Amino acid sequence: MSKIGLTTTVPVEVIYAAGDTPVDLNNSFITSSEAMRRVEEAELAGYPRNVCGWIKGLYSTALRNPEIQRIVAVTQGDCSNTHALMETWQVEGIEIIPFAFPYDRDPDMLRLQINKFMEAMGTDWEGVNRQKKRLDRVRALAWEIDRLTWEENRVSGFENHLYQVSCSDFNGHPESFAREMQDFIQTARKREPLSGQIRSGPRGKGREIRLGFIGVPPIFPELYDFLEQHGARVVFNEVQRQFSMPFETNDVVEQYRLYTYPYQVFQRIEDIATEMDRRRLDGIIHYTQSFCYRQIEDLIIRKKLDCPILTLEGENPTGLDARSKMRLESFLSMIGS
Repeated sequence: MSKIGLTTTVPVEVIYAAGDTPVDLNNSFITSSEAMRRVEEAELAGYPRNVCGWIKGLYSTALRNPEIQRIVAVTQGDCSNTHALMETWQVEGIEIIPFAFPYDRDPDMLRLQINKFMEAMGTDWEGVNRQKKRLDRVRALAWEIDRLTWEENRVSGFENHLYQVSCSDFNGHPESFAREMQDFIQTARKREPLSGQIRSGPRGKGREIRLGFIGVPPIFPELYDFLEQHGARVVFNEVQRQFSMPFETNDVVEQYRLYTYPYQVFQRIEDIATEMDRRRLDGIIHYTQSFCYRQIEDLIIRKKLDCPILTLEGENPTGLDARSKMRLESFLSMIGS
């Protein structure tokens, strides 16, 4: 059994079917107490300052974990900077397994990519389908945590973020992760609802403000605590929820077709609009990473979604800066009034 690094969510069933352990490098990077140092290490190695902080963090995180000798890198459907990231890893002797999500969600092309992935990992469809059944049982617990967030109001925005984002690799051990979520669910169900007025008050009036968080997971997770300190709570984490594959299908290919993040922004917008209504959102925070092409998609999102939207940009894991805090406070004040 060996550890296989990931640059983002991929068909993780393939890795488990091969008997290996997936490691989402994003989660390893951002949960490190030395996250900013890892960004600086990449810059000292030659990475430009005007490159995404996540990319620099991934580069250093992989090098700090020598047991990771193979990395699955998504060449289409995530970040264009991944191409150069792959090459800098290869220079360091790390083997790269490329994976591409087809832009048009073509099922035949996606099946071909999964077949190539299985060949590289040395497994087959029988093993992959067996792992899907195993992992879907774990994913169902993340779906329940999400429901407890928006429907029963017993889970915080950060807790929701944490358990769903961890579904990219299941913390390397699905059964242990499942037990952790089961314990959390039991605890959460015994809590008093986080806002007693949340069901009865008119939108934004005299009650907690319900927010959606869309875009890539934030490079400063303390955002959630800041919002709750100011009377708001995130009850929808868009991309993190997608990591939990909240789809009713037994087909692995179809599962990764329904997964919205790697494809056109329009599929994402449909999903966001549906959840906006279902979760009764008062507003949306659209998080964009500095130097990322996805910043351009903000203009489409603003045209297509009919609700208050604050675009929040992040660069490095140094915490919320004063300007971001002031913008968030003004946004919440505008919604509340």
